[in-house]
This record gives sequence, C-alpha cells and structure tokens, in this order.
Amino acid sequence: MRSFILFTPLLLLAGCASNTNWGWYVINPMTASGWINVRFLINGMGATILISVIAAAISIVLGLMVALPGLSKNRWVRLINRIYVEFVRAIPLLPMLFWVFYGLPIIFKSMGLNIPIDPFWGAIITLAISDSAFTAEIYRAGIQSIARGQSEAAQTIGLNYFQTMRYVILPQAIRRILPPLANQFIYIVKMSAFASVIGMQELTRRANELVVTEYRPLEIYSLLILEYLVLVLIISAGVRWLERRMGSDERG
Repeated sequence: MRSFILFTPLLLLAGCASNTNWGWYVINPMTASGWINVRFLINGMGATILISVIAAAISIVLGLMVALPGLSKNRWVRLINRIYVEFVRAIPLLPMLFWVFYGLPIIFKSMGLNIPIDPFWGAIITLAISDSAFTAEIYRAGIQSIARGQSEAAQTIGLNYFQTMRYVILPQAIRRILPPLANQFIYIVKMSAFASVIGMQELTRRANELVVTEYRPLEIYSLLILEYLVLVLIISAGVRWLERRMGSDERG
C-alpha cells in the first residue's frame, strides 16, 4: 500500500517529463476544467458511502438472524442456515444485482404489488443479501469460539437462550469478530462499484461517464482508485480505533 502511494506521484512526474501524450490536466484541480472533473468524481463518494453503510447495517442484522439457526441442536433448523449460506454464496454479485433490479419488480407485480426498485435500493438489497451469508459464517465462528461454560453459567443464574446470547455470548463474540466484520465492510465498499451498471451515480459510474466525455481512462481511473484507497484507509483506521475501545486489540 505504501509503495502504491509512492508510485502514484512518480507516475505523474514521469508523465510530465516524457514525450508521452499524458492527460493529467483532466483531473488537475488547479485548472477550472480539472477542478470541475475532480469535484464531479468526489461528489459520487457520498452515494458510495451511503449505499455501503446501509447495506452493511442490514447485512449485520440479517447475518445474525441466519447464523443463530446454524447453532441449533436440531439438524433441520441447521439445514435452513446451510441452504441459505450455500445458495447465496454461490451466486455472483452481478447476476444477483440484475435479478434484484429487474426481476423483483416483476415478481411483485405478479403478486398484485406495484413496488418499483430504483438503483439505490437495488444496490443496497443486493449487497446486503450477498454479504449476509459471509457475515452469518463470521457470527457462527465467533459464537462457537466462546467457551461452552459461559452458556452453562448463564443458565445456572436463570438466563434464557436469548438473554444468554444478548448479555453473555454476543458481547464477547463481537469483540473477536470485529476484524473480519471490518473486512466485510471493506468488501461492500468495493463491491458497491457494481451499482454503476444499473445507473447508480456512485464513484465508478461517475468515472465511467467522465471517461466517455474526456477520453482519458488512465488518468480518471487512477483518481478513482485513489478515492477507493482513501475510503478503505479511513475505514481501517476507524476499525482499529474501535478495536482499542472495545479491548479487542490484544496489543493494546
């Protein structure tokens, strides 16, 4: 990552020093036209962040709901978990996005419901469902890593299953699964780029539109990569801070 940060300005300097017909002026914030292009790209960051945050929040809740049946002693209840996880994980994100965006309205209409799905909610629903299968497995692994004696101790003081999960098991499990959950959030941020194919005005869509008008894919997509890098670095820093606050950073 550090090498990428050093490589980017070197690439810019090399382009200025050589005879190659570079076009960095299209994203030069020191010129009027360059600043317009940069601002156009940056304005797509809000949609990317909003889609990612809402999808991640839904995925966290849905993933927990899917994970709990997987911990049941009843094999038929566990089967519900396995079918959902294996089915959702097997579907590539792009076909699922098309199915949600184009297919769900048709299904709703066949049921007598007029529920349109715009690109914003189509992207959120797809990302949340796709990520929930992975989140469910993270929850399951985290909960199973807690010693069985914790549950037995909670039962001896009169806590039922849901109280045990809420007050004893989940607080400990969340501290352990915070890093992989953060990885899944980064995954959602990056996969939100697929929303561009259904017309969502997020980072990648705006970059594609700018490439069509400026004919400078290298320069524009370089800035796009830099924007995603900044987002991921901010998320990583926030997660490390949260780990220290929750005591899940063993080095702390």
